[in-house]
Amino acid sequence: MRVGLLDFEPIRIAGLREIFAEQPDFQVVATDWAMAFKESSFDLVVVVLRDQAFSLALLARLRSRHAGLKVLVIGPGSEQEKILEAINAGAKGWLEDKASPTQVMQAAYAILSGSIWAPRKVLSTFVDRAIEGSAARRRRQSPRFTEREEEVLQQLVLARSNREIAQALSIREQTVKSYVARLMRKVGVGNRIALSVQAASGAWGEKDQ
Repeated sequence: MRVGLLDFEPIRIAGLREIFAEQPDFQVVATDWAMAFKESSFDLVVVVLRDQAFSLALLARLRSRHAGLKVLVIGPGSEQEKILEAINAGAKGWLEDKASPTQVMQAAYAILSGSIWAPRKVLSTFVDRAIEGSAARRRRQSPRFTEREEEVLQQLVLARSNREIAQALSIREQTVKSYVARLMRKVGVGNRIALSVQAASGAWGEKDQ
């Protein structure tokens, strides 16, 4: 099985390589986001979070490119909302960065077998929210966007900052913030990551006339 390691710290990459090297079934490849977007032969991608918002926006985009890709996220702490954000972005599992080699392999095998690896309480909350969200979507029509809002959404999918979006669209950074806030209200999400995830899924696309 081919495993891609998405991380930028040589020491951490070396540690993960050593963990997987003990299992003869795995071929480990250190990669980067650009290569991961092009590469479609990974059985599993392990992502070590650095900047959570930036990494999860890229993860959502990666999952939209390779829908069946299985991703294990390794991040700091075990806060429920952080784990839920990772799962919403497309991760199939979450491990604390203090996880043992045994836990890393347990999570990898579970994800490769089709399961989700996360604390039971988090999974229960995820299911509850999915059911509530499905009911809410049935009660309301899909949001409609202006041409400028569509442009801002496209920039969000590319994981660009407000400053980068402002430069790309030749508008003020404060204007970008206003657009993002308006889009979150229109879509019905509470944060930028959720907005980026839904935009990356390609679920909408109608514009106001």
